[in-house]
Amino acid sequence: MAFNKNRRVVITGIGALTPIGLSAEEFWNGMMEGKSGCALITGFDTSRLDTKFACELKGFDASNYMDKKTARRLDKYAQYAMAAAVQAINDSGLKTDSLSDDERAKIGVIFGSGIGGIRTFYDQSVINFKEGPQRISPFFIPMLIPDIASGVISIQFGFRGPNYCIVSACATANNNMIDGFLLIKQGIANIILTGGSEAAINEIGLGGFNASKALSTRNDSPETASRPFDSTRDGFVMGEGGGAIILEELEHAKNRGAKIYAEIIGMGLSADAYHITAPHPEGTGAILSMEMAMEDSGIKPEDVDYINMHGTSTQLGDIAETRAIKNVFGEHAYRMNVSSTKSMTGHLLGAAGAVEGIASILAIKNDTVPPTINFENPDPECDLNYTFNKPQKRNVNIALSNAFGFGGHNTSVLFKKFVE
Repeated sequence: MAFNKNRRVVITGIGALTPIGLSAEEFWNGMMEGKSGCALITGFDTSRLDTKFACELKGFDASNYMDKKTARRLDKYAQYAMAAAVQAINDSGLKTDSLSDDERAKIGVIFGSGIGGIRTFYDQSVINFKEGPQRISPFFIPMLIPDIASGVISIQFGFRGPNYCIVSACATANNNMIDGFLLIKQGIANIILTGGSEAAINEIGLGGFNASKALSTRNDSPETASRPFDSTRDGFVMGEGGGAIILEELEHAKNRGAKIYAEIIGMGLSADAYHITAPHPEGTGAILSMEMAMEDSGIKPEDVDYINMHGTSTQLGDIAETRAIKNVFGEHAYRMNVSSTKSMTGHLLGAAGAVEGIASILAIKNDTVPPTINFENPDPECDLNYTFNKPQKRNVNIALSNAFGFGGHNTSVLFKKFVE
């Protein structure tokens, strides 16, 4: 099948499970309120950890989305994936029960997780240590592996098209979205359910990031710990949840009368080729990724109204991304809005690109830029319009969403207000 630039890809459904809302609507409302999802951890004993807080999901009930038997056989990350997928499919109006076999063969699921079933890994490792390998769950391996989310979603809905996951740390969801975009452009699929999910808030998850000195330790004020671009930032805050996005070929969407949120018009991919965890200090990989996205879409830098930055609240990362944006956009970097929604949700790792893509899509739909909360102390090296503390109304015709990952992975996705 030949690649067809004329096949346009639109977003027709979204689903979000975040620390500030268990649906896309609640997520948006939480951002408009400048709500912090961070608090002291309640799910397990943190007495041995340097960081005692995170952005946990509150009030999630798997039985709202799947039967109890299915839930028991899925790690939390896959439960979150299924829940976000159900939301997105319901939102899209896709009638999954009445699809023909030919239609099912053109619907794919490309859905990832940066870490996968780390909770299951931890729990089963404890069982192995205390009781021996004979007591390990027969579902241990399928609960552990990060591709099982895409598999169970396809099984649940009978989607027989492309089915896999890409793992690229915190760029995971963007990479999965980009592959979905390209497969639709190529004609291999008409619909791709894509996104990412993560459930890594446990003792070994936090302990690992503490060991690498990546996490904030602001235990006296957890609700303000995620503070991108503030001079007192001291590391990122772990979050959990998931985001699902229905990508659909435009004519296919129109033929079934689907509502359209926005259009994907371009994507960029690159590597820092620098360090396994630290970004290149000048943001060279981020520059290449953003430039590639604009070249792919045929737009100019001054056409971009808003960037949802990777913005993790780390000393090195926030500065490197800021430098990259100034390099790519020149004077326009100071005229557009940028923000980091991680200030509210924490860092959802492999789910970040999906959740932040949804934030970008809703910014376009509502012509409103979500804020960066918790700002108090200026950093002279972070001098862009970061939309501090309150949302800002403005026309958002084109939004760029960045997601970067350990290993030097860089991804950028461009969304545009839909026009016939």
